[in-house]
Order: sequence, then C-alpha cells, then structure tokens
Amino acid sequence: MRHISLVVRFALSCTLLLVVTGVTNARSFALPYVKAGLVQVDVYDRTSGSALTVHRKDGRYFIVGTPGHEYAVRIRNCTGARVLAVTSVDGVNVITGETAAPSQSGYVLNPWGSVEIIGWRKSLQRTAAFFFTDLRNSYAARTGRPDNVGIIGVAVFREKVRPMTRRERHSPRQQAERQNDAAGADARLESHADKHARAPSPSEHARADELSRADIDSAEKRTPRKLGTGHGRNESSWATVVDFKRSSMYPAETVKLQYDRREKLIAMGVLPLPTPPLARHDPNPFPGAMRFAPDPNP
Repeated sequence: MRHISLVVRFALSCTLLLVVTGVTNARSFALPYVKAGLVQVDVYDRTSGSALTVHRKDGRYFIVGTPGHEYAVRIRNCTGARVLAVTSVDGVNVITGETAAPSQSGYVLNPWGSVEIIGWRKSLQRTAAFFFTDLRNSYAARTGRPDNVGIIGVAVFREKVRPMTRRERHSPRQQAERQNDAAGADARLESHADKHARAPSPSEHARADELSRADIDSAEKRTPRKLGTGHGRNESSWATVVDFKRSSMYPAETVKLQYDRREKLIAMGVLPLPTPPLARHDPNPFPGAMRFAPDPNP
C-alpha cells in the first residue's frame, strides 16, 4: 500500500508515513516517556522546552497539559526495521483529520529513527500547531467530535517481510497492460468517489453546526474545564509519500497517553494533593502572659 511518508526536520531527521494503529499498566511513573515494545513515545512542551513527566495509574498513562502551551508528539522506533505509526490526538487522525481508525494513514519510521509531530498536517509542506486549550476551542470539538478529547494514541504496525523471489520479466506489451490496469483501478476509485460526493446544502450545514454545539455543551457539562488540543499557527513541515505494506491488519501495539489540567489530575487521584507550605513560627522563650492576682469569688 502506498502511504505518505513525512520527513520532518527537527533535532532528529526522520522518515515518516501515513497509516494507523497498541500497551500499558498502575502507580506513579516518573519518566518523561512511555516505553512500549516497538516504540518510545513522549510529549514535548515546545513552550517550556521540556518533555512532560508521565504519571501512571490504574494501567493508564497521564501527562499534565498547560493551557496555551504548544506541544509535539515524539515517537522513536526502538527496532532495526521500519514501522508504521498511525497517530491520533483527541480521537482524530493527525494526518488526514478523519475520526481516527487503525486502517488509516500514519508515519513511517526508519530503523532506530524518530519523528517529532508538531501539528495537524495540512499538506506535504505545512502543519497547524498542536496547543493545549479548552475543550470548546479544540480542533476535535470545532469539527463536531468532542467526545474523545484529552488522549493521544499511537498504533504501531510492523512491515511485511518481502519474500526473496526471482525478478519476473515481462514483455513490453505485458508491462503496458499492467500499467493500464493500474491506471484503470485508480480511475475507478476516483470515479466512485466523485459519483457519491455531494456538497451539503445550507440547511444541512446549519443542522451540523447546531448538533456540534449541542455535543460540545454536553461534553463540557460532563467534564467541566476539560483540556483539548487546538488548531494553531501554520508551520513548515515537509513530507514525502512512500510504500509500506503492513504485516497485519491489526496493530502490533498501541500506546495511549491521556492529558488534562493539573487540578483535574489531582482530583482523579493521578497526582498527589499539593503539600501546604509550612507556616512560619517564631518560638517565644516566655510564653506566659504577665498576670496579677485576681479578685476572689464573691
């Protein structure tokens, strides 16, 4: 299958691609990343310039997000073979903007390579920055999908091993027929999409906006002051398209990382209650007040 391979130039240059995607477990986890079997994932706060500490409770991983801060999802391939990382934020595929599913596009990482995903992909050259914000202002809520705000997911696929076979030889006529068949398949796919595509009417647009606002109001009532990820400033981020055949239709592993405000994670028991500062106390060497003999009782 042909995928979009994204080459993002940051501290570490990595080759990426588009597709989708699996594991985790309890107690406070002090490392600034999640280490799975195939990949290592961390969230880098671009505003403060530091990786966010990961806390673990009841088999889940959590990080503290600061409203207004931009961030990046960093994925490192811990194997000597290429892997595909289908990545989602708030239940939305970071490349296509679709409601996330493992069968979609993702990033292809070279052996021992890594990628830093800084935003929603707008093209092979640009992204819109991730930043922590209120649920109502999140990209997921603003596109009518507020129910899964507050989670980052990475589904990892191994690459199918290509069997070593003798290269087939085809006559010029056979090669031309194969090319025509491939072109015809592409044309049928495009034709099918065009045949069923229809621009929504103004009344449908209004109805969709009404439903979106109702969904956001409902989500905010369930989880007041919930944190989400916004659609931020436009940045350069170059990508290319590569071929990647997955070894299975199911991800080899999935990494899930939840985020929210500090006070929400304290209320959930993920973080301990803050220790109140000790009040200053200056000891008195003569604590007894000056007294005189009282009058007797009548």
